[in-house]
Order: sequence, then structure tokens, then C-alpha cells
Amino acid sequence: MLSLSDTSETRLGSALTALGRAHPGKSGVYPLPVAEDAFAARVLLAATAERSIDAQYYIWHDDVTGRLLLDALCKAADRGVRVRLLLDDNTTGGLDPTIAALAAHPNIYVRLFNPMVNRRARWTNYLFDFSRLNHRMHNKSFTIDDQVTIVGGRNIGDEYFDAGAAVAFADLDVVVVGPVVREVSYSFDRFWNSISAYPAQTIVPGVSPQQGLQQQNALAVTASEPGAKSYLEAVRHSRLIAELQERRLRFEWVDVKLVGDSPVKVFSAGRDELLLPQLLELTGPPAAQFDVISPYLVPMKEGTAHLAALARRGVRIRVLTNSLASNDVAAVHAGYAKHRNDLLRAGLTVYELKPRPSPTGSAPAHSSASTALHAKTFEIDGERAFVGSFNFDPRSAQLNTELGLVIDSPYLARQLQSFFDAQVPRFAYQVELTKDDKLEWIEAAPDGRKVYDSEPGAGVWRRTMVGFLSWLPIDWLL
Repeated sequence: MLSLSDTSETRLGSALTALGRAHPGKSGVYPLPVAEDAFAARVLLAATAERSIDAQYYIWHDDVTGRLLLDALCKAADRGVRVRLLLDDNTTGGLDPTIAALAAHPNIYVRLFNPMVNRRARWTNYLFDFSRLNHRMHNKSFTIDDQVTIVGGRNIGDEYFDAGAAVAFADLDVVVVGPVVREVSYSFDRFWNSISAYPAQTIVPGVSPQQGLQQQNALAVTASEPGAKSYLEAVRHSRLIAELQERRLRFEWVDVKLVGDSPVKVFSAGRDELLLPQLLELTGPPAAQFDVISPYLVPMKEGTAHLAALARRGVRIRVLTNSLASNDVAAVHAGYAKHRNDLLRAGLTVYELKPRPSPTGSAPAHSSASTALHAKTFEIDGERAFVGSFNFDPRSAQLNTELGLVIDSPYLARQLQSFFDAQVPRFAYQVELTKDDKLEWIEAAPDGRKVYDSEPGAGVWRRTMVGFLSWLPIDWLL
């Protein structure tokens, strides 16, 4: 089963063909930093689909936004749209009845990547098959009619769309149209047809037609839940799809290249089938400026040495990652902390996100959730930017499959530079070394500069746990 490429006569295809004529060979890019906009874009695109929806995700939660989006897929399928849903099986616990109901729909096809055999005591799978299951599909894409795609860092769930979860992830996606959409579709097909992607019917217990209909009706009921109202309101007020169809959406038309791992990475893959070598080849080394946002930053010795060498050549490097208090994976922070001093000694500027509501626009101002960083992006020399699923850690480089876009956009790159200049110091701690080589965290507070001599916002137990984890030889897992 392959992507449907004969979609130029759809409403999206007709609108984009006209736009594309004015920008031959270029792809249009529209950033989605605001969580509600990112959700609305997916729902509205699903509602606009006429031929196909291809969705590929590492996480799809059974919560308000997860169910609303599944309901949008079901409605599209009811209209005759072919829906393909490719999910990594690592976090589908509790979703088997819903997956079975979706797969029972004549127009919905569901496959699970690298699935768990034991569906009940799922943790036992790792006891007997750890080597295989340690490799996960971390890709994230949402493609409509082979004409429009959304690629970026967001999974599907309330925390990624700031829908009332205890933690809101600050994240970034981009809506993309033009030639690169075909590349995303080709990547999807490779994963869909890989030997690691199993039809859901062969993995999860089946349901009767009546049970399947009940499950689908339960998804539709989500729209009447109190927690869904703000999101449905956002969808109603969004002009994104109307502006797209009316050819008024302000895309930036630039060269865009897809970089991505081959699905065979879960077994072994050659260098030319891996994202990181592709990324390095397309971007080249920075000459003057390198700004990085990565929630999970574990550069290891080799990466630290590479960054230090760039800094010695005069490249200005700024990094934003999670603080211990905002990091949702303590082991990752332990892996990062091992190299933090060396990064600072090399002259890098290091920021760590405060665990508080973000003023960046990634989360609505009314949000009361604490904030954690989840965006994965960087810019080089104010000329090009990367947006995708790739973290600067060994897991993204060596274990999981990843997907992203290299965008030759001075505008987007300089927006990221301005973000570091104007906003990052306001909502992140700057980490520095004292004269006697001790760490300190600097907070630019409204009432003056505050200095902390230990991980701010993190309790003694969490700091102790990270100290213990830092002694374990687990960096390759992070």
C-alpha cells in the first residue's frame, strides 16, 4: 500500500498548484509554535481531506486531544477518505480496544511499529526481547492528500497541545506544502511497508462490528466533554485552512529537504540511511553562529569535543535545554550533567528552562501548567534551520528512528536567533562556572538578578537520584 499521489484535483491540490506556480521548485513553510494552532491545523486538515490521511506518531494518548483527533480521522474515513495510522507500540498501553475499533473501519488501516507481544503485562516484553524493543519509531508527521504535511516535535496528547495536562510541553511544528511533501509521503511508505510494521489486526484482540461502532461513538462523545470546549473553540476560530484554500496563507517559499532514518535502523543501517549524517551533510559546519534547542541534550564525549572545537574557531554557540526541575526524564539529565561543565569551559552559552508557564507563545497565557521543553530545532549562521523529532542524544542518533526538515530560511533562522536574544533569558536560567569551577544558575528576575548554587526548583531527592544515575553506564540508552 502506497501514498495516493494523484491528488492535484482535490481542493488542497488545486489551491496549492496555483501557489506553487509562482514558486517553482520551492516548498512553502508556515511555523506552528502555538499549541492550540498546532491542534487546530491537524483537525482542520483532517476535515478538508478528500483522498488520504497518513499519520505517523511515537505517542498518541487516549485523552481529550487524542480522542478528538481520532474522531476527526473517523469522520474523514466515513466520507471515504483512506486513513493510514502508523503508531509506535511502546506507548499504546490501554489503547488496544480503540485500535481494534479503528482497524475494523473499512477505510482505516492501522499498523503498529515494533509491537509488544504480551499485550497485558507489557513490561515483561522487555525482559525477553530488550534488544529489539529498545529501538523505537520516534517520527512525527501528519500528511493530507499528499499535498500538505505537518512535521515537528509534537506527539498527540494533551500535554503537547496544552489542553489541561499537569505539564505543558513547549514545542514547534511546521506546516509544509510543495515538493518536500512527496518526500515525507515516501518516508511514510517506507515505514508503513517495512517488516517492523504489523497490521493491528494481527496484534490486538479483535472487536465485533457492534463493539467497533460503540468505540467510534465514544470518540465522538469527547466533543461534549468540558475539557474539549476550548480546543473546539480554537478550531472554530482558526482561519488557517480557509486562508490556505483562498491562497492567502503566508507561506515562506524556500528550499526544504527531508532528513530521516531508514526503518531498518531498528536492526542495522548504513551511514547513508541515517538521519545524522544526512543532516551534517546538508547543513555543513557553522561558520559563526549555532543556536540549539533540544529538550534531551546528551552530547557524549565526541559531541562535546566537536562543539568545543567549533567554539575555539570562534563560532558562537547557544543552547537551550531542560533544567532538572523541568526535565521529565531524570536519567537524561544525568547524562547531560556529565558534560555540562566541559561545554561551559569551551565557551558555550547554556540555558536551562524554568519549570513555569512559558511566555514564548508555545502555551496560552492562561495556562496554569508547568512547562517542559520538547521542541527540537536549531539554526546555523542565520541562514538555515532544522525542525523535527531529533534530539541531541545517543538515542536519537543510534537507537530510535527520526524525521525532520532542513529549511533554507534566513527568516526562520533569524527568528530563532531573536528568540535567544530577547526571550530565552527571561524564562530560562543561564548556567555559568564560577572562578573556582563551581556551577551557578542565574535567573533574570523582575526584582533583580538571582543566583543559585544548586539545581533550582529540584528537591534533594531528585538531585540525589540524578547523582546516582550519573554513575551508571547508561548513556548509550539515553
